[in-house]
Amino acid sequence: MDVVTWSRIQFAMTAAYHWLFVPLTLGLALVMAVMETIYVVRKDEFWKKAARFWMKLFAVNFAVGIATGIILEFEFGTNWSNYSWFVGDMFGAPLAIEGILAFFMEATFFAVMFFGWDKVSKRFHLASTWLTGIGATISAYWILVANGWMQNPVGTTFNPDTVRSEMASVSAFWEVISNPVAVSKFCHSVTSGWVTGGIFVVGVSSWYLLKGRHRKFALSSIIVGGLVGLVGSGAVMLSGDSSGVHAAEFQPMKLAAAEGLRDGGRGAAFTIVPGIKVPKMLSILATHELDGYVPGINDIINGYTDNDGNVVPSVSEKIRMGRESLDALARYRSLKDTDPVAAAVATAEMEENVQYMGYGHLEKPEDVIPPVGVVFWAFRFMVGLGMLMALVLLLTLLFAWKDKLAGKRWLLWIAIICIPLVYICGQCGWIVAEVGRQPWTIQGLLPVNVAISSLSAGAVKTTFFVFLAVFALFLAIEIRIMLGAIRKGPEVEPENN
Repeated sequence: MDVVTWSRIQFAMTAAYHWLFVPLTLGLALVMAVMETIYVVRKDEFWKKAARFWMKLFAVNFAVGIATGIILEFEFGTNWSNYSWFVGDMFGAPLAIEGILAFFMEATFFAVMFFGWDKVSKRFHLASTWLTGIGATISAYWILVANGWMQNPVGTTFNPDTVRSEMASVSAFWEVISNPVAVSKFCHSVTSGWVTGGIFVVGVSSWYLLKGRHRKFALSSIIVGGLVGLVGSGAVMLSGDSSGVHAAEFQPMKLAAAEGLRDGGRGAAFTIVPGIKVPKMLSILATHELDGYVPGINDIINGYTDNDGNVVPSVSEKIRMGRESLDALARYRSLKDTDPVAAAVATAEMEENVQYMGYGHLEKPEDVIPPVGVVFWAFRFMVGLGMLMALVLLLTLLFAWKDKLAGKRWLLWIAIICIPLVYICGQCGWIVAEVGRQPWTIQGLLPVNVAISSLSAGAVKTTFFVFLAVFALFLAIEIRIMLGAIRKGPEVEPENN
C-alpha cells in the first residue's frame, strides 16, 4: 500500500478511537448535570452520591479522550501537510477557537466540578457541572464547523498567490460557522452522544439489577439515563433527516453510495436491504417531495439535470475544466512577475473553472465513486442499531417507571449488550460521513492524493502500529479502571440499595 493509503488508515484509526470517548463525554455530562440539579433542588444526598458515581466514570473517559484528540490534530500537520497548507487560513480558525475558548472552559470548570465538592457552594458547583458539559458541547461545535466545511466548503475563496483557500471577510467567517452541513452534523453528533450516555447508564444500571445490588440507585439512574437517551434518539432522527437533505444537495455521490443507487430518477425508492424497497421513500427523504429527482452513481458520472433545472456536468467534463484551471494557475504563477497582462488573462481563465480545480487532479471519472458496499452497509447498521437503541431505552424506561424492570432479565441483558452496540452504531455513522465523501479531503476541491505529506509509506506504517499499540494500551487501562469503579459501585447508604 502507498503512503496515501497508509495515511488514511492511520487517520481513520485515530479518529475512530477518539470517537469512542467523545459521545460518552457528551452523554454522561448531561446525565450527571441532571442528577446534581435534582440534588440541589431536593436537597437529597442520594442524588449527590449518584451524580458523583457517574462523574467518576466521566472523568476517566474525559482524560483519555483529550489525549487522543491532541494526537488527531497533530496528524493534520504530520501526515496531511498539503491539506493543512491549503486550508490553514480557514481550518485553523475554528480549531484555535475550540482550544482557546471551549477547551479551557471545560478544563477549568472540570477542576471545580471534580475536586470542588464541599469546597464551593452547591449552586456554584452545579453551575460548574453544567458548564463542563456546555464547554464539551461547544468544543464539539467548533470541531464540527471544521469538518462541516470539508463536506461543504463555503465562505472561502481561492488565492492563486498563496495557493490557499482563504476567508476574505468577517461575513465569510459567519458563513463558515453557520454552514448548514456543520449545524446538522453538530446536532446529529451531540444528540447521538446523549444516546450513547443514556445507553451506557442504562446498561451499567441493568448489571446492578441483575446482581441484586443498588436497586434504588439503578432504577433512578435508568430513569434519568433513559430520558436523556430517548430525547437524544428523537433529536438524532430529526437531525438525520436534515443530514440526508444536505447530502442530496451538496454530496449526491455520498447519498447514492449509501443507497447503492446506480441509476436514479424521480420517485426513487428507499432500499431497506437488497430486494426490499419502499417506493418513493428515498425521494421523500432526500428532497421532501414524492417525485423529487435523486441522481444515481451513473447519473453523477454522466451528468444530469437537478430538481432546480440546473445542468450538472459529467465528471469527465469536470476533470477537463479542472485541468484547464490548473494549467491557467501554473501560467499565472510563472507570468505574474514578468508579464502582468498575460497573467491577468490566465487568472480569468483559472477563475472560470476554479470550482472544478480539484477534479483536475483525478485520473478518471470512476475515481469519484467511494467504496459503495462499505457505505451502503454502514448506513444500514447505523439506522438499524439506532432504532434498537431507541426501543431498548423506551422499554427500560417504562418498566423502571413502573418498578417492574428487575423481573425482566431478558431486557436487562439486552441493555448490557447495547453498550458495545451503541459504539458500533456511532462508528458506522462516521464511516458513512467520511468514507462516503471519498476521494475528497475537501468536497470537490482537494482529493486525498494531493493533500498528503511528503512521507514514505514505511514511516507512516511504523507510526500506525506504534499508535495502535499505545491506543490499545490506553483503552485496556480505561476499561479496567471503569470496570473496577463499576464493580465497587456508588457510595450510597445501605438502605438505598
